[in-house]
Amino acid sequence: MNEAEMVLTSILACDRAALYARAKSRLDKKQAKALSSILKRRISGEPLQYILGKTEFMGLEFGVNRRVLIPRPETEILVETALRYAGKHNHKPLFRILDMCTGSGCIAISLAKALKGAAIDAADVSGEALQVARRNARAHNARVRFIRADLFDSLSLVKGSYDMLVCNPPYIPRLDIAGLQPEVRHEPFCALDGGDDGLAFFRRVSRLSPAYLKDKGILIMEMGYKQAAQVKKIFKNDGFFAIIEVIKDYARIDRILVAEKRELHG
Repeated sequence: MNEAEMVLTSILACDRAALYARAKSRLDKKQAKALSSILKRRISGEPLQYILGKTEFMGLEFGVNRRVLIPRPETEILVETALRYAGKHNHKPLFRILDMCTGSGCIAISLAKALKGAAIDAADVSGEALQVARRNARAHNARVRFIRADLFDSLSLVKGSYDMLVCNPPYIPRLDIAGLQPEVRHEPFCALDGGDDGLAFFRRVSRLSPAYLKDKGILIMEMGYKQAAQVKKIFKNDGFFAIIEVIKDYARIDRILVAEKRELHG
């Protein structure tokens, strides 16, 4: 749906088909007031998803607010990639997945709905984001264990226990954030801030995640525009992973990195 349809279906509490079926009807005073309020907030640059308090991801509706990043279509490619690789390995008695920087929980919950037998943990440094994620998990009856952690600093994360780690990290260079579109600047700074060059989280994940993945465990990460070469260099230089593939998004931008943890010997 376009933005006008999203607004009107929300105000009228109907679906798109019903909206057009009543195209000639008028809004009552309460509905007109709600429309005016939404338009004022939208004109100020506030994202429509925050105004409505919801968005769609992987065919599911997720609650969102200014405590979490708004899920993007590009991140659906990450989930689809995770499902493809999980399909190759999900024959194990207990396939364990860790979603790092979970935010709204959209990745972990989407995986939980598709992989009924998997055990899924989801971590985030923000307690407020985890509140949103837990509400979304309850709404979808998804079994996900949520953990508050700054990457891997929680004792609830067990070393050597995960078959797959998925992550959509902050990857915007810090000085670039002020110049982003007004809608993006409404999103939580900590969910955007990738450090001075946007690569801080990739360095930390490359260095720290091997301790939590099983041998031949799969790592899947989203990357920013023109970051693929630098990210691949980070992982190659650290030597813990073999890069399997880089997947492009809908705009033909290198967006998803897939790597496999090397087997440890000795």
